[in-house]
Amino acid sequence: MIVTFTPNPSIDKTISLAEPLQRGEVQRATDATVQAGGKGINVARVLAYAGEQAVAVLAITDEAFNAELVASGLPGACRVVQGGIRVRTNTAITEPDGTTTKVNEPGPTLTPEQVQAAQDELIARAADADWAILSGSLPPGAPTDWYAQLVKALKPLGCKVAVDTSDAALEALLDGLPEASFDLIKPNSDELAQLTGGDAAAFEASAEAGDVDAIVEAARGLQARGIANVMVTLGGAGAVLVTAEGAWYTTAPKVEVKSTVGAGDSSVAGFVLASVRGEKPDGCLRTAASYGSGAAGLPGTSLPRPDDIHPERADVRRVL
Repeated sequence: MIVTFTPNPSIDKTISLAEPLQRGEVQRATDATVQAGGKGINVARVLAYAGEQAVAVLAITDEAFNAELVASGLPGACRVVQGGIRVRTNTAITEPDGTTTKVNEPGPTLTPEQVQAAQDELIARAADADWAILSGSLPPGAPTDWYAQLVKALKPLGCKVAVDTSDAALEALLDGLPEASFDLIKPNSDELAQLTGGDAAAFEASAEAGDVDAIVEAARGLQARGIANVMVTLGGAGAVLVTAEGAWYTTAPKVEVKSTVGAGDSSVAGFVLASVRGEKPDGCLRTAASYGSGAAGLPGTSLPRPDDIHPERADVRRVL
């Protein structure tokens, strides 16, 4: 079983435009979709599509949100906090070339009691899990180092832990190393630069040219601090994985990009999916990149199913 934790779930609204976004102008949408979401929920959906048992634990929810989760085929979503706490809305605007602009609300403020209730529910659900995946931003009221605290609380259970977050929560997570060591992180080029003092634009340019030496070196620094698998996602340029055993680079299967919503979450799901099925590091990286590309090739908030991915089109090579 795989447990995902979404501390700040959202109603995900995606608006598709027929023309490029024009700031300050009035434009008509060609399509709009709305569904219950959040990064951990996206991961759980992808895993469930692939036939894995996935339980999504939420820090907050409301009746309509929880009903949509169950109706969409994702049972086990936990109503940790009772009563009408409005779930935030995140809006993504997708242009014809796949460019996506996101506007994310902060979410409701949690009380210390609600923070503790969510943590208790996660620990209870993860007791029999192979992986626990902690994903997304932290809501107001949650401690900045909540993820580091959760990693420490999960370690005695024996499950592997993945964390996918950004900004202050990401920095606090790294400050907790090596005591709060964990198993998978998935920074993009901007996050890698934030954590290592590198240059995101230089990382992306070198990756486009097929040179990932600087990215590998930066990722090795993170791995040495106590993260078993550092997977750097590079969009259309592919991905890099660094472990104690070495480093691998993969190209991304080519797709016509329709929306990048959920691509990173799908990459995490792909890695964990391959891991629980016994794949070696190169296989985990190949599957992760394939799921990320599969998501990018789908419109709106659609997430990839096994038929949408093409791992045979990913070229993996060892670089260290």
